[in-house]
Amino acid sequence: MQEFIKSLEIIEDKRQASKVRHKIQDVVFIVLMATLANADTWEEIWIFAKEHEEFLKEYIELPNGIPSHDTIQRVMGMIDPKCLEQIQNKWHNLCETEEMQKIQKVISIDGKTMRGNAGKGKKGNHIITAWCDDYGYSFGETKVYEKTNEIKAIPDLLDVIKAKGNIITIDAMGTQTKIAEKIIKKQANYVLAVKENQERLYQEISEYLDDKEYLEDIKKSGSYKRTVEKSHGQIEIREYYQTSKIDWMQEKYRWEGLKTIGCIVKTIIKENQTITETRYYISSLKKDIELFSKAIRKHWSVEIMHWHLDVTFKEDANKTLDKDAAQNMNIIRKWALSILKTVDFGKKQSLKLKRYVILNNPEKYLRSILEM
Repeated sequence: MQEFIKSLEIIEDKRQASKVRHKIQDVVFIVLMATLANADTWEEIWIFAKEHEEFLKEYIELPNGIPSHDTIQRVMGMIDPKCLEQIQNKWHNLCETEEMQKIQKVISIDGKTMRGNAGKGKKGNHIITAWCDDYGYSFGETKVYEKTNEIKAIPDLLDVIKAKGNIITIDAMGTQTKIAEKIIKKQANYVLAVKENQERLYQEISEYLDDKEYLEDIKKSGSYKRTVEKSHGQIEIREYYQTSKIDWMQEKYRWEGLKTIGCIVKTIIKENQTITETRYYISSLKKDIELFSKAIRKHWSVEIMHWHLDVTFKEDANKTLDKDAAQNMNIIRKWALSILKTVDFGKKQSLKLKRYVILNNPEKYLRSILEM
């Protein structure tokens, strides 16, 4: 805990020293603790801090008491998001075990627009996150102002995350030859979704993998996996196929490191209705259906994380217009999300309910988190 609090001191304070009444590291600590305790707005963060000032003073100085909610927001807008991200990663490194370091991780890259950050003719931040479900936290993030700018931003994000030895998954927008090349140069592997934006590639793969005879051959080769789940009154069947027989592909030589192609056939059975959809992928992985299916399945964890930002933390309802303050709060929410995923309050609870539990007794539950 002391190492974590000390790491907050690396945040550069751009304010005039003579006018500073509240330490910048104190503000960050308050915001993180309040976010864990179900505070979503600047006013709620301030109320939490005022009500639990004595508890907070056990960990930070607060020489001039609790800053106003306007001051908290203004200070969060002064912090370089890259610095806050660096501190978040230090926390994760402190929590990392040797066994976790040995795991070949799936890092899923995807973007989300902060809708509450838009206003007065300006678009909201579009945050691209490298999310790792194996760890339950973000490896890094970057901000753009258009979803289409993801293509240019992903290579820069790959430069700052721990990609080596891991598997990178990206949706179809990020399926670009230069991005595949970048992943291979970073000594990582990729599983990339293929849609019509790569027309020739999509046509080749879909025609091949839609052929029942070829699918039957893949089954016989052992590169097939089937799962069945029952939930919400419906049955979901997932069938994964992977093949390394790709010498016939005209597109093969455009994609650095390409070794296999595959697909997932998802069938949903609900009452008298059956819906089937197929999604296609290219991969630098060798033929290994367990690893291939894991990468596809894990990619959806980044979508679940985005869902939590909106539902558990009400991100889109937050009307913070300052771009850096909004991005820093996005980092704080993902940081809080990763912490909540690791804590156990004695019974199985949703992340939303865990926040409510902390709110009802912050001294007890935040102390247990800070001293874990």
